[in-house]
Amino acid sequence: MTDLIEVRVSNLIGAPLDWAVAMAEGYKQDTENHLTIISPRGVFTSVSIRGASEGFGFRPSTNWDQGGPLIDKHNGGLHYEAHLADEAFRYSSGPGRSGFWCYGPTALIAFCRGLVKAKLGDTVQVPKELMP
Repeated sequence: MTDLIEVRVSNLIGAPLDWAVAMAEGYKQDTENHLTIISPRGVFTSVSIRGASEGFGFRPSTNWDQGGPLIDKHNGGLHYEAHLADEAFRYSSGPGRSGFWCYGPTALIAFCRGLVKAKLGDTVQVPKELMP
């Protein structure tokens, strides 16, 4: 196992957010390679800083092929907030009937934060080595 660090969901982005989404979706950490995760269907994949930046592994916060179906699965909503002063946080999102919205610089990041918050709470534990 690896060292975990507690992080506020509203601060998650990149590989740490992808990891948290995997945990919210029922993935399990592989006991031999701690950054390898196993989906509920037994599919192995990885979460890494390099994967998040170079486009491989599990990265629902940046890959519409992975994150888009989660929006449908959870009846998520997306809304563009043009009036927000901070241009880094223009999208808000919430999984269906969650009763709250999370914000992010993109629609997928906002939705993923909302999904994690709805399923795991305001703070989550992620592998320390995934933190920037």
